Amino acid sequence: MSHAELSRPSRKQRVRTLWISDVHLGTRDCQAEHLSQFLKGYQADRVYLVGDIIDGWKLRGGIYWPQAHTNVIRRLLTMSKRGTEVIYVTGNHDEFLRRYSKLILGNIQLVDEAEHLTADGRRLLVVHGDQFDVITRYHRWLAFLGDRAYEFTLVLNRWLNHWRARYGYGYWSLSAYLKHKVKGAVNFISDFENAIAHECTRRGFHGVVCGHIHHAEIRKVGEVDYLNCGDWVESCTALIEHWDGSVELYRLAEAQAVAALREPA
Repeated sequence: MSHAELSRPSRKQRVRTLWISDVHLGTRDCQAEHLSQFLKGYQADRVYLVGDIIDGWKLRGGIYWPQAHTNVIRRLLTMSKRGTEVIYVTGNHDEFLRRYSKLILGNIQLVDEAEHLTADGRRLLVVHGDQFDVITRYHRWLAFLGDRAYEFTLVLNRWLNHWRARYGYGYWSLSAYLKHKVKGAVNFISDFENAIAHECTRRGFHGVVCGHIHHAEIRKVGEVDYLNCGDWVESCTALIEHWDGSVELYRLAEAQAVAALREPA
């Protein structure tokens, strides 16, 4: 049984809301197969696509679009046709869509930000988050340079895990390790979280759902509920709101481990 099959729930689970971000369709490191299987496992009233779903930056340099990437789009369209409200919040890698903000096509909306009211009454700002990244906002050349450096770590990651698998070791993310260990990256994440939490407080929100930094997390930043979707490039994470308003952080690796334990010996 494949990892994608192991990550799929045995039947569709009814949930109130799903949030996914930073899928980066159009890049070789996009984990589109895993995302398709994840979406197939849930029936949701609402799905938020929290930016960088399509990587416009990468597509400028040449088209890379395998069938698996089309399957993700088809899955979202199918969910929309079956009654799920799909809200696409634009990000910096798909900023070419921002000219069409406020577009509504059936159950699909295109916006720059959204407000979500949880079942337990919390007002959440839903925004990609690049607006609170000083490098992306004011130093675009550094953002592009950083993007290239990140791509390089992902290439190293692919080769590293190829050899780890050959010698019987499990998956390990080099880029995620660097984010936790490199002081500059840790400080950047902390500054980002504080900036976006400050904006929530200023505007009277109870919390924020964002993406952008590829670092999934649920925690309190002061009095603000900070919820980051993570990504579908390295960590394969999402946020799930249940019917009582509680929000769960889904991690593919954890779902695979649980599914493997349930398999008969």
